[in-house]
Amino acid sequence: MKKIEAIIRPEKLDKVVEKLTELTYPGLTITDVRGHGKQMGVTHMWRGAEYKIKYLPKVKIEIVVLDEDAPRVVSAIVNAARTGSIGDGKVFISDIEEAVRVRTGESGIRAI
Repeated sequence: MKKIEAIIRPEKLDKVVEKLTELTYPGLTITDVRGHGKQMGVTHMWRGAEYKIKYLPKVKIEIVVLDEDAPRVVSAIVNAARTGSIGDGKVFISDIEEAVRVRTGESGIRAI
């Protein structure tokens, strides 16, 4: 099993969730997060004054998928979240040793 963590723009969330649902992976965790990449935030002008937003709002999606489905899921996330501009986000993939469904005690693939 693989855990996919995607940090994306908040306005792309609905499109990404729609694509994951189409791939029969509707179960996920969504967290509102803030951060910055290489651009180190953004600078805006307001009423003649310059101000810097150091930590930009993002959304973090976490989903656990079968090993063989990981490339399709990552591709769907990237294609749905991409704008082509700086700040589109990142996707991280890691191995999951075990999963257990709390309600039934099922483990492994049956738990996801």
